[in-house]
Amino acid sequence: MTTSARPLVLLDVDGVLNPFHRPSSRFARHECVVDGLTYQVLLDERHGAELRDLAENTGAELVWATTWEENANDEIGPRLGLPRLPVIEVTAGARAADGPLFKTGPVAEYVRGRPFVWFDDELTSADWEYLTGHPDVGEFLLIEVDPRSGLSGCDIDRARDWLAAPRP
Repeated sequence: MTTSARPLVLLDVDGVLNPFHRPSSRFARHECVVDGLTYQVLLDERHGAELRDLAENTGAELVWATTWEENANDEIGPRLGLPRLPVIEVTAGARAADGPLFKTGPVAEYVRGRPFVWFDDELTSADWEYLTGHPDVGEFLLIEVDPRSGLSGCDIDRARDWLAAPRP
């Protein structure tokens, strides 16, 4: 396991960048078409600049960790001013009772010992336990975003502080 590579910032879409309700007028409604289906999303374009700044100021790499998968690069990223990002392939599924989120296994395989921050609205202690016990996972910070309001400045500040902290 190596931790010499750049840290990662993993991004979910629904509940994080696309909150379940419009928390303020900063969020604009967009129609996204995926596999012939139209979805309504609420996006705050300032999130793109905030995430780019977070990555640039901490040396981190932004990565999609969402069921939107590559569609996030086509439909979400351009609306936020984000470049094309790497994608962690996850298969949508249900959480087993008291088990980790269906994305957690693919995340553990992807990070390969790199430190990471994960913004998601469905993280629980089961995800923390799974990641802590996985042999390919090094240091990490899980930030459970409130899906009613989406990604906040406090969430980004927590990530920035953690990423800027010295690593052994």
